[in-house]
Amino acid sequence: SMLNQIGTQVVADGVDMIIPIATLAAQSMVTAADGTDIPIVYAAISDPEGAGLTGIDTVTGVSDALNTNFIMDMMFAADPDIQTVGLLYSNSEINSEAPIRDAKAYLDAKGIAYVEKTGNTANEVIAAASDLVGRVDAVFTPTDNVVMATEAAVAELLNEAGIPHYTGADSFVTSGAFATCGVNYTELGTKTADIAFDILMGGAIGDFHVMEGGIITVNTETAEAVGIDYSVFSTMANTVNEVVTAE
Repeated sequence: SMLNQIGTQVVADGVDMIIPIATLAAQSMVTAADGTDIPIVYAAISDPEGAGLTGIDTVTGVSDALNTNFIMDMMFAADPDIQTVGLLYSNSEINSEAPIRDAKAYLDAKGIAYVEKTGNTANEVIAAASDLVGRVDAVFTPTDNVVMATEAAVAELLNEAGIPHYTGADSFVTSGAFATCGVNYTELGTKTADIAFDILMGGAIGDFHVMEGGIITVNTETAEAVGIDYSVFSTMANTVNEVVTAE
C-alpha cells in the first residue's frame, strides 16, 4: 500500500523518470505510471519476464538473474556427501519462483532429496528455518527479500546447527549466511544509472540488461562455525570475496 501511494505521488509530481529497486517496487511503479510516458528504469529484478516487466515501451532496466545451478555446484563441491537440501523461501516473492524451480530440477536430476519450507513474515521464516534443522545438510535461498529481512536470525539458527546456508545475494552473507555467487551490486547500480542517463539524454528504451555474475562471496566466520573448507571455490570463480558478519 505504501508503494502504491509513492507511485501515485511521483506520477502526480510529474517526474521525468522513475527508478525502482527490486520487483515489487518496479511492479508498483509500472502500474502507477500506466497511461503516461514516464520512463521506468528498474534495478535488481531477478526475473523481469516473470514479473511482467517486459514488452512495455516505457520500461527497461537491469536484471540480477541468479545462476542457481552454479550455486548448487558450489554446494556439492564443498560437500559431495549432501543427502538432503532445504529450500527456504517466501512463496509471495516472484524473485524466488524461477530459482526454486531451477533448484528442484537440479536436485531431481542428481537424485538428491529436498525439503521445502516457506514463510511470508519474519516469524514464519524463522519457524520454517527451525523446522529444517535436523532434516537437511544444507539450505538454499534465492534472492528473496522476505527471507533477507530476517537473515540474521535465520543464520544464527542454521550456523548453530552446522548447516551451511547458500543464498542469492551477498547481503545475506554479510548477515551471517555461508556463501553466494552473484553480481556486483555496485556495478549493477552504475549500469542502471548509465541506462537512465542515456534515456534522459534522448536515447531509446531498449531491452533489459542482465548483469554478469560469477563473484563468490563467503562469510569466513560462518565457514568456521559450520566447519566447511571453502578453498575449492577458488577453482570455480576468478573472484572469491571473504567477508565477516556485519555488526
